[in-house]
Amino acid sequence: MSDALLPYAVGAAKRARRVAVRMRRRVERLHTAPAFGGGIPPRPALRPLHLSVLGGRTLNVALLLPPTADVAAARLELARGGRVHRLPLELEPQSDGTRLLTATTALRFTDIPDGDGDGGGAPGLGLTPGLWRVATVLTGPAGQETRTGVAAVALPATDGPVAPVSPDPAGGAHFRLMRSVDGFAVLKVRAPAHQAELDTFALRWDRITVRGRVVAPQAPPAAYTAQAVRRGGGAVVQAPLEWDGDRFAFDLPLAGMVSGRRAHRWDIQLQQGRTGLKIGRRLTDLRRRDQVIRTSFRIIALEDGSLLRVHAYITSAGALAVSCVGFEGAPDGAEERV
Repeated sequence: MSDALLPYAVGAAKRARRVAVRMRRRVERLHTAPAFGGGIPPRPALRPLHLSVLGGRTLNVALLLPPTADVAAARLELARGGRVHRLPLELEPQSDGTRLLTATTALRFTDIPDGDGDGGGAPGLGLTPGLWRVATVLTGPAGQETRTGVAAVALPATDGPVAPVSPDPAGGAHFRLMRSVDGFAVLKVRAPAHQAELDTFALRWDRITVRGRVVAPQAPPAAYTAQAVRRGGGAVVQAPLEWDGDRFAFDLPLAGMVSGRRAHRWDIQLQQGRTGLKIGRRLTDLRRRDQVIRTSFRIIALEDGSLLRVHAYITSAGALAVSCVGFEGAPDGAEERV
């Protein structure tokens, strides 16, 4: 390397190092929550044998009880902003002489910060958005109480088909266990996003029917329209919607999506005002949805007798897309309707 190029190489190395540091810090922030109670002496913590949120909404707890602890009862507490949820812990002796404190409960999102958030009798703990501290209270035989934290667990590193963290498949909220900077377990609750969730799409010989629901709707059903948007060209073809509560169904406007014998790709979405919601499968723990949810090509006959070769599929981002091309004699619907 010549001396003239040396300053450029040094500068490139410094920039690469700064980028690596920023990325590492960003990853740490994603999995780390702030410390609570700064300046307070370190608290004791129980070590979890298992601590997870399974299925996006079921909290599972199994804590190792110290051998010297004399415990008559115990409970788990989730605390945030003066509000505390209490969950009884069961004492389970193990064959090796150890004892576990276990509990399982459903988690439920609520946006009522000052109310009881009981969800009209719905099961589970109603949690508002934010960070919830996880702690235990051990009660001795004489009634004395000892409060301890719960140590954080490492997020499992996996590259399989299932992600270690997934949203609530029913409500769309995210319940995620994190680690505080002082090493304690914290539960982060995030509100569901406004989105159109795909339930099914049925491939028939004369149509494709899409069924789904709107999560966290921001307008009444009449404010939404279904449409197919062609990639690259910007052509838009609308379809009539049918509603049942927050659930919708419509047939893809295939007659308007074909343009001679030229293949086009279309994104399927709901339009609400200026907001376009791509319909997709997002409330799932599948990591590579395009590789797991596989679909076949289908020959579909339109009402005028023309034939289409259609492929409805899930993209890598989880969105529903359609590729279609007409055989000879198919109408130029997309060009005439837009």
